[in-house]
Amino acid sequence: MLKLWGRINSINVQKVLWALDELKVPYERIDAGLQFGVVNEAFLPQDESERPRAHDRGRRVRSVGIQCRRALSRGEARRGHALAERSSPARRRRPLDGLGDEHRRAGDHPGFLGLIRTPAEKRDLKAIEEGVEKLAQAFQVLEQSLEGRDHVAGKSFTMGDIPLGTFVYRWNALAVKRPKLPRVEAYYQRLQQRASYKKHVMLPLS
Repeated sequence: MLKLWGRINSINVQKVLWALDELKVPYERIDAGLQFGVVNEAFLPQDESERPRAHDRGRRVRSVGIQCRRALSRGEARRGHALAERSSPARRRRPLDGLGDEHRRAGDHPGFLGLIRTPAEKRDLKAIEEGVEKLAQAFQVLEQSLEGRDHVAGKSFTMGDIPLGTFVYRWNALAVKRPKLPRVEAYYQRLQQRASYKKHVMLPLS
């Protein structure tokens, strides 16, 4: 069984948990990182970042993308799984590996860190404002890319929606002014219909 070390409030842990749940892959999760420690004990000399660590069939895995692809491989091995069947290798890897810098950095983005993990008296309001503006620009790109699509790779939900979908939630959960982006808003509504998204991603920001 896959063993995963990570906090449920880590955006990268959420990506992996969402993927595992969508694919019905069994796993064991252990709290790790920040206040939990543990990560350094199990994965010396690695740091306590937002990235989950995993042991998969005796191998240590740090990359979130690889962890998600391994989950997909297990889902494909079960045969008949709709998500695996709809997600060809080329189409699912592009969104997983090709996200813009602002989307990839959502876990440590100035807007998120400043508003959620920094005491009010220590916040750099200028950096927060600039960070939110850059993130808004990144979502303008997503707005254009969703033209004629229900999901990032087309009409159907694929593994490519998992990394991006976590950022969409954080963007909507932050108490910031957001531009009107009807396609992104409709995409967010579609994601909220997924039980695994609600369970693993739509959590209070902390």
